Amino acid sequence: MYENMVDVLIYLYENYMDGESQPPVDQSDLEDELSEAGFSKTEIDKALLWLDELAVGVDAPQSHDHATGSLRLYCEIECAKLDLEARGLLLFLEQSGILDPASRELAIDRLLAIDHPLVTVDEVKWVVLLVLMNRPGREDAFTQMEDMVYNEEPVYLH
Repeated sequence: MYENMVDVLIYLYENYMDGESQPPVDQSDLEDELSEAGFSKTEIDKALLWLDELAVGVDAPQSHDHATGSLRLYCEIECAKLDLEARGLLLFLEQSGILDPASRELAIDRLLAIDHPLVTVDEVKWVVLLVLMNRPGREDAFTQMEDMVYNEEPVYLH
C-alpha cells in the first residue's frame, strides 16, 4: 500500500494527465480506482485536495512584480521544508528559464502543502511538472521539466 500523497499525484499524472486517457467523470469512481491501486483513503483525499488547491492557485491573479535578476529569499518555515538541495533545484530551474517567478511561487506553495516535514528533490521535480502543466503559455518549460523528471541523470551539477 502506498502511503504518500505524492505517489497518488504521480499515479494520476502517469495514467490520466498525459492526455491519452481521461479519468473517471465521477469522483467516487476515481477514488475507488485509486483505492484499488493501493492508495489509502487519507492519501487519496489529500492528493485530490492538493490538486483542487493547485487549480485555485493557477486561477488566482498574479500580483508578483519581480525585477529581472532578483533573488528569492526563503523564510524559516520554507527552509525547514525545502532543504538546500531542493532550493538549489528551484533556483536552477528559474535560472534555466523553466520556472518563471509566478510558477516558482506556485510550486513553493504546493511543496509546502505536502504533508511531510521535508520534501525530496524528486518531489520538487514532480510538483514543478504539475504546476507547469497547469500554467498556460508554459508548454515549452513543461516539456523540458518532463524530460528532467523521466531522466535518470541529475539535472544540475553542484
